Amino acid sequence: MSQTTSSRVIRATVLHCLASPAEQGEQAIEHLQDGLLWIEQGKIKALGEYKALQAQLPAGQVIEDRRGCLLIPGLIDTHTHYPQLSIAASPAGALFEWLSKRAFPAEAAIHDAVTAEAMAERFIRELLRNGTTTAMVFAGVQPWSADAFFRVAQRYKLRMISGKVLQDRLVPPELREPLEQAREHSDELIARWHGVDRLSYALTPRFAPACSEALLAWCGDHLDVHSDLYLQTHLAETPSECDRVQQLFPECKGYLDVYDHYGLLRPRSLFAHAIHLSAAEQQRLGASGASVAHCPSSNLLLGSGLMPLQALQQASVSLSVGTDVGAGPSCSILKTLADAVRVQQLRGEPLNPLYAFYLATLGGARALQLEAYAGNLQPGTEADFLLLDMSAVPELAVRGEAVESIDELLALIILLGDDRLVTEINILGSPVELND
Repeated sequence: MSQTTSSRVIRATVLHCLASPAEQGEQAIEHLQDGLLWIEQGKIKALGEYKALQAQLPAGQVIEDRRGCLLIPGLIDTHTHYPQLSIAASPAGALFEWLSKRAFPAEAAIHDAVTAEAMAERFIRELLRNGTTTAMVFAGVQPWSADAFFRVAQRYKLRMISGKVLQDRLVPPELREPLEQAREHSDELIARWHGVDRLSYALTPRFAPACSEALLAWCGDHLDVHSDLYLQTHLAETPSECDRVQQLFPECKGYLDVYDHYGLLRPRSLFAHAIHLSAAEQQRLGASGASVAHCPSSNLLLGSGLMPLQALQQASVSLSVGTDVGAGPSCSILKTLADAVRVQQLRGEPLNPLYAFYLATLGGARALQLEAYAGNLQPGTEADFLLLDMSAVPELAVRGEAVESIDELLALIILLGDDRLVTEINILGSPVELND
């Protein structure tokens, strides 16, 4: 758990994004070789070069010397499923077969509050161990699964977004929920958790095939009334899924049009995948202000396809990255970014390491409308940050000595790094202890 610390000053190499590198190149990155981060009451008070900023510190202020470490914002995971941690790294065919054999049984196993809380604790500790400090997370269909996740996140003082899954068809009977019951449970959870401490609620229709027209209509209506809620769901992950949607919603022009028809395309909506969209759908998605989570690790495991990241970027879609556990085999954003590099290389559209870093930090914050709180180290933001120790990964330590640019350093961190790099996780300016 994190301990409250009113004031801290840390000296280290600092790296964070001020804007998107796709728009401003290297000017989007602030890199302080000898930087100083000043924290007061859980927020960043100042950031600057050591020589300039240290003179402004109060007399007697202790400076923690962490030179040799790289200080970056906490990583942001915009799409994952906590009940599926138990079946991560368990392939079982393509999407629908995998759902039947792996995902649905794992979610049905969250059969009571005790089981849910144990899984939520395990999942959040795994996120933190890998450097993720903010995430948008699917709970299960059971209301106690969302309660458990929020309770654990609150205990760790985390900024998290979650919601119980909404589904009333396609899934096994024990995971279906009638609309009236879904409405009642959702409203109770929203009242209990939305806007409490650093927690936010997301309406979470699993995906269009698992939702009736009435359920999707209720989601749209509820978002009209409660405009500060989020929405999270899946979109165009596989061709067979797109075909299923067309069969179930023949009156709509395509998968995206289903969500558009029910009023779900809006700035606080996050869609996972968005691989199999037409150019017109990509443009519509960008114009709506909605965001997309690129989930390369799960796409590779399920054989879903290679996401056209560049086309979505050119359509002005707000982009981020998601581990998508459990089709994604790991809670590691670094490993997920490494897969993103490989996916885009297969498409012949190499992913710039600076932009990859952006997707996992400021890009994620922007996708979740959280730029004022997370994803960067600007004064006034919440002090969720990591200290990375290059010496913890021997090959990275050796190779890092020879790099000549930030691009090269980030490429090495993404392709060679793992949880060993994360030597300290800070929440609201205080180190998190994961050994208690």
